Amino acid sequence: MTIGIGDRIPDATLHVMGEKGPQAVTTGELFAGKKVVLFALPGAFTPTCSAAHLPGYVVKADDILGKGVDSIVCLSVNDAFVMDAWGKAQNAEKITMVADGSAEFTRAVGLDLDLTARGMGVRSDRYAMIVDDGVVKLLNREAPRQFEVSDADTILAALG
Repeated sequence: MTIGIGDRIPDATLHVMGEKGPQAVTTGELFAGKKVVLFALPGAFTPTCSAAHLPGYVVKADDILGKGVDSIVCLSVNDAFVMDAWGKAQNAEKITMVADGSAEFTRAVGLDLDLTARGMGVRSDRYAMIVDDGVVKLLNREAPRQFEVSDADTILAALG
């Protein structure tokens, strides 16, 4: 079942890069009591993700945060080392780069994408959501091979 508007973000453990290496972070820590823009994508360093999706949020981060958003989270089914390196390569200092290495969260929200036939395994669908205190307020899921509704400009407009 795919998560929808009004649903609560499920409990899951994700990872971020800490001072001493990867560290666990729960969805409760990321979302409880906060307004969060979460965008997810199939993979770090992949064409659309690196050329448009993450860079759009890097450019618009101040505008998004200025709309009362507490944090911007970029999630992918990669490990914390890859997400950290990609964030640094993209100058994503204002974005929390989150690794869902085992696709625990991605599967729990029903937004997984099986790219096994293309040699990429299970990945995340491309989407963006606005989450308020752990509850989904907006979910913009892309159609296959599209990039039209999860971009930073669309989410910024949705924030008012």
